[in-house]
Order: sequence, then C-alpha cells, then structure tokens
Amino acid sequence: MNRRTFLGQSLLAAVGAGAAYAAPSGLNLLGAAIDRYGPGQFDDYKALVMVFLHGGNDGFNTVVPLEGAYYDRYAAARATLALPASALLPLDALPGGGASDGARYGLQSALSETDEIGTTGLQRLFGRGAAAVLGNVGTLIRPTDKDAYLGNRVPLPPQLFSHFDQAQYWQISRNDDSRRLGWGGRIADAMAPVNGDTAVPMLISINAAATLARAASLDQYVLHQTGPMLMTPANADTRQAMQDLVAPDLQAHAMERSYAGSYRRARDVGQAVTEALASVAPPTTPFPDTGLGGALQMVAHAIAARNALGHRRQIYCVSLGGFDTHDDQLLEHPTLLSTLSQALTAFHEATVELDIDRGVTAFTASDFGRTLSSNGDGSDHGWGSHHFVVGGAVRGGRYYGRMPDLSVDGPDDGGQGRIIPTTSVDQYAATLARWFGLGEDDIDSILPNLRNFPVRDLGFLG
Repeated sequence: MNRRTFLGQSLLAAVGAGAAYAAPSGLNLLGAAIDRYGPGQFDDYKALVMVFLHGGNDGFNTVVPLEGAYYDRYAAARATLALPASALLPLDALPGGGASDGARYGLQSALSETDEIGTTGLQRLFGRGAAAVLGNVGTLIRPTDKDAYLGNRVPLPPQLFSHFDQAQYWQISRNDDSRRLGWGGRIADAMAPVNGDTAVPMLISINAAATLARAASLDQYVLHQTGPMLMTPANADTRQAMQDLVAPDLQAHAMERSYAGSYRRARDVGQAVTEALASVAPPTTPFPDTGLGGALQMVAHAIAARNALGHRRQIYCVSLGGFDTHDDQLLEHPTLLSTLSQALTAFHEATVELDIDRGVTAFTASDFGRTLSSNGDGSDHGWGSHHFVVGGAVRGGRYYGRMPDLSVDGPDDGGQGRIIPTTSVDQYAATLARWFGLGEDDIDSILPNLRNFPVRDLGFLG
C-alpha cells in the first residue's frame, strides 16, 4: 500500500466514522487535500512547537506592570504574591507594539543567588524581536464579558477551572468532536499529503503523547528525548518469537491484528527516525540540563534531520509540569519560569544555528491562568493568562491582544479573581495555522468557533 492509498483509506475512514465536521465526501476530501497541500505545493519548511505548561501558569506574575497606577493596582490585587518592581526585567516594546492599556510591563526575573540567568534569555529574545507576548488568552466559545458571564448569557467551555477538562479543551477547542482530536492533529490530517511518502508522522511528541497531536488519519509518534526507544530482544529466539507474534495477517482476533499493526508501524518509524537522527549532527548550541531543555534539544536535532525524515511540515509537543502553585508560589514559580526561559532561549538559538529560525515557531499553552487573589501562600485555578510565541517569523518585541484590568472585582474579574480571557485559544490557534499554510476554509472547519470572534488573525506572525 502506498501513502496515497493509505491516506485515502484513512480519510475515508475518518469520514465514515461520522465526524461532526467531516468534509463533503471521502474522495473529494482526498483530492482536495492533495490539490491544496500536495508535496509540490510548498517549497519551504515550517514547524510548530507547543510547550505546554501543566498545572496552569500564573501569567499575571509572569508578565507584570512595571510602574505607576498599573503596578499599584497589581500589587493590591496580588497581596502576598505581589512581586517587587526590583524583581522584574523590563519588556519594552518596539515602536507601535506597546501593550493595549499603555502600561510598561516587565518579566519576572527569577534571578537569585543560585540562578544568575533566570529569565534574561526570554527578555533578550523579546528585545531582539524574536519573542512576543499574547495578553490574556483563554478558552472561549464566543467573546465574553463580565455581565454576560455572570448572567449566564453566553455559552462556555466545559468545566472551567478543572485541570483535566481545560487542559484538554485548550488542545481540542471544540465540543462537537466525540473523538477528542487535537487542533494540531486536525491540521495534520488536512495537510497530510504535504510530506509525501515518508512513513514518519508529521506529529511528534517528546516523552509523552499530547492531546494536541491526536489525529484521525495519522499516528502521533512519541519520541524519547534521548532518541527512539527500540525494543531489543535478549536473544535470537526472543526476537523470532516477537516477530511471529506481530507478523501480518496471522492473528485471529481483530484486536490482536490491530495491536500487531501498531507495533509494526512503531517499529518501522522508530528505525526510520533512528537512521535519520544518525545521519545529521545535532546543533552544537548548549541546552540547559533540565527535562524541558533535553526535550527541546531533541526537537532541534529532529528539525536538523527534517530532510532525512522527508518532512516539510512538522508539529512537535513538549511539556513542563509543576505550575499548579497553590502553595509556595513565590519559591517555586521563579524556578519554573527560569527553566522555561532557558530552554526556549537555547531552542531558538539552535534554530538560528541551523538557519531555520524563520521556519520554526514555538508557543506556550497551559490549562488556565490563576486567580489574581492570593490564598495566602499561592494562587488558585483561574481562566485567562499571558503567553509567549518565539521564533524568527514572530513579529516580536510587541504585545498582542487586550491586557486585562488587574483589579479584584474589576471589569475583567469573573469572581474570586478569575480574569475573563479577552483573546480566545481559537484566535491563537488560527494565527499559527494560517502561518503553517492551512487555508481559510480548513481553518474554519478545524476551529468552528473562530467565526464568533471579530479578529481571525492576531498578527504576531509575519
């Protein structure tokens, strides 16, 4: 079976499964996909790299007003969590790129006697125009203000403030898909022909599978940060027994056949990835010795091997945990932000070394933001939060979206210090998808709630 036949059968299966958003017909879907996204349609390379911050990052203690009434309002709202101005690194915008409220903002420095680097790398990328801040992003179905929210006059994403539900919804961003496919997976489904006949999936997650990369017609390949984890039988007899178990068409039960097929694909892809990584030297840019640093170092190596993998488009997922800072926030949050900043900075510098930085965009995501109000030692589950995009194509050194009023019981507070998002995940995702090469009709199909928002492109990618 060649890849065109495989894709055709997979797309037909996707349509036959009754996807709520399925396109007109299977054959038309395949033909249209190849016409729009066939191997000859793109002569460039692009990759999206999601960095998911598990637990709900406190964006309002990440990007903080620097001075004046804005800082005073912030300090009053955060109480015991308020950072002194001396703990902030200025993020001064390039001309025309200031924050919507006119305030100057700074980045929590995360500097200490044991950490002389902190978030200075991310500050430097912002100053060079390679990083941007997206203000107050969150899950929404349509624009929502305080009156509509408190009056129950607007549909809302399910189970706000729940870790599991909101982490899922961030990466799915629709309620009508029973298969719970990620919007990255749906992009890959639509653009599957772009990578031609390669057996290695467009969707690669490091260390663990990601909801964002869950697709209908494509596998998600999970790659360890040290490389593919290949099964190495102890001896020839064990190897032969394993091969017999997974040989094609020898299993009596459908589940056994499915398992055997999955094993064979994983084995073959693992071998192909091993050979591709071995064919190119990894970037020499040093990475921090952290889990996130190791994961992004592997992404950089895989990007270096993009031609050997046969890829013109790739979607990567990595993650960093620990952001559920109900306790000890002032102790733990700086370390988390320093880890994020140092890994993202090293990753961007590696893409510069590879001369592919304009083709790689990294972006942050998280379950939700956190409450403005302090619980005495930390913050609780909130809603909107600030995020970062990093890359050579980013129109950086700028702020995008509307910055919220940081007042407890203020116009953007939905109650208990939970700030209502002013930019939706759909707008964020659509801007990334358009840059990746996805057409407007497919963006509307993948992100149906986008039509509810007046701005389809946030403008942070050039």
